[in-house]
Amino acid sequence: MNYLAHIFLSGTNTRLTIGNFIGDFVKGSQMNDFESEIKLGIELHRHIDDFTDNHDVVLESKKRLRPTYRHYSPVIVDLYYDHFLGKFWRDYSEIELSIFTEDFYKSTRQYGSIIPEKAKNMLFYMEKDNWLLNYQHMEGIQKALSGMARRTPFNSKMEKSIKDLELHYDFFQQEFKDFFPSLQESCAQFLKDKHG
Repeated sequence: MNYLAHIFLSGTNTRLTIGNFIGDFVKGSQMNDFESEIKLGIELHRHIDDFTDNHDVVLESKKRLRPTYRHYSPVIVDLYYDHFLGKFWRDYSEIELSIFTEDFYKSTRQYGSIIPEKAKNMLFYMEKDNWLLNYQHMEGIQKALSGMARRTPFNSKMEKSIKDLELHYDFFQQEFKDFFPSLQESCAQFLKDKHG
């Protein structure tokens, strides 16, 4: 899953959310440099990635893209799924998406001292162009895919994958809807187990 889902799946605990957000920027034992709730958020991030990467429904989504995009297909599917989460936001949250995203940006300023530098650099653009709000729109996904394509060292062709989303839209949408409740349930169980 991409940033919107990671943040949403953290619930209302701000420290947990920050930990989940920075998960990709914290490697190995660096996690031990953080206090317990931030650390738990990083662990949740890794749980979400592992659960998503190995789920049969997600594997179907990736399989559809793999012939063209090869090892970039998981990254593309993550963005597609964030698009559907944004599009169907009201099915999953009672808080308006615009308010949710603004609250998240405020919390990152509050915890700026612990956010890794690379995450801060990305966050600047994320907030400036409000990626989290705009993922719900095809233009927002196109912009995100084009940005990622520019940052990859090889010709990933990710910027062209918006056409695949348009072509197979109903399939990807149904796969997201089939998958996401199981991810929510898995995250809830993960946190329950961690809290005893």
